[in-house]
Amino acid sequence: MRLNLRASSGDYDIIIEKGCATSRDGIGEHLIAYLKTRSLSKIYILTDTNIDRQGLATSEYSYSQVLEYSLKESGYEIYKRVIQAGEASKHISNLSGIYDDLSKKGITRSDIIIALGGGVVGDLAGFVAATYLRGIDYIQVPTSLLAQVDSSVGGKTAVDIDSGKNLVGAFYHPSIVLIDTNVLKTLPVREFRSGMAEVIKYGMISDGDLFESLEKIGNDHMDQAIFDKMDEIVYRSCSIKKFIVEEDEFDRGGRMVLNFGHTIGHGLESYYDYKTYNHGEAVAIGMYEVTSLAYSQAMVDIGLVKRLEEILIKYGLKAKSPVAIGKLVDFIGKDKKVLDGYLNLILVEEIGSVSIKKALVSCKGIEFI
Repeated sequence: MRLNLRASSGDYDIIIEKGCATSRDGIGEHLIAYLKTRSLSKIYILTDTNIDRQGLATSEYSYSQVLEYSLKESGYEIYKRVIQAGEASKHISNLSGIYDDLSKKGITRSDIIIALGGGVVGDLAGFVAATYLRGIDYIQVPTSLLAQVDSSVGGKTAVDIDSGKNLVGAFYHPSIVLIDTNVLKTLPVREFRSGMAEVIKYGMISDGDLFESLEKIGNDHMDQAIFDKMDEIVYRSCSIKKFIVEEDEFDRGGRMVLNFGHTIGHGLESYYDYKTYNHGEAVAIGMYEVTSLAYSQAMVDIGLVKRLEEILIKYGLKAKSPVAIGKLVDFIGKDKKVLDGYLNLILVEEIGSVSIKKALVSCKGIEFI
């Protein structure tokens, strides 16, 4: 399955296929086919400790080892940097070490970076690519479900600073995105659930058929029924994001709908100092709470609230916030969707239909206006 995203910097392909990046015997055919179109000698792989030790379901070697060895056999000069898995590695203080390493390895603008990992690796590699030598090409090879359906597509890159997450960033699109759903076979259950929160989001905001199919096959772990449909699930999710990004590449309006559930979700993550809920878990709660809030103000039917709650629970996700929304207002008030004193809140009024509503944030919570 292939999508083509039209960006101001140029079009690029999003390929979704089992084995497109890494196969049992080595490099995936789509990756090697792309590299052959480039005149380059050096490839710099950025990955993390999870991927560097996590093996393919059919191999004793890790994902990064398979990729590294097979690229070397194909005649490329390969360098690999392994960062510690986790959000802490995305802090801006870690950039200088990566820049120095790229310089020492002699990486030039004619070479390429491969981001092999989840959202942290993709965000970090993308920002490094955007800023090193004022721009070097990079390839996204996302290995988590959340990264496959969300962060690897659309060109948003960022690092964290002491004041918060993703506050320093750039719009910088990859040269190609290779989504190999085979890697999801060994994905930890919690990460699978986190990714499914984003998939459910896509169904809620734009694709009622996707939402209904998720209701039918739902499970709290990656069983064979879900895995067999994973290429289609990822394709439909990426199709929605592609369309929205093409309409609003630089996040000036319409792209905001992709943040359904994220305002309260980000507040919850911040409230717990990013130590209790991962991103998908927080977004799941955020989607439910904003929909419940809309019901309390007679803006949606109770049936919508119940369907959302049921599907979240079906995929092993919590729906209700453990803390009152009023306790999150200090964190929600810092949200980038606060404009002119009002919070632009994303609301699904019926499955497949989304809108942006203005709201006020106070110590009492959130109120639509």
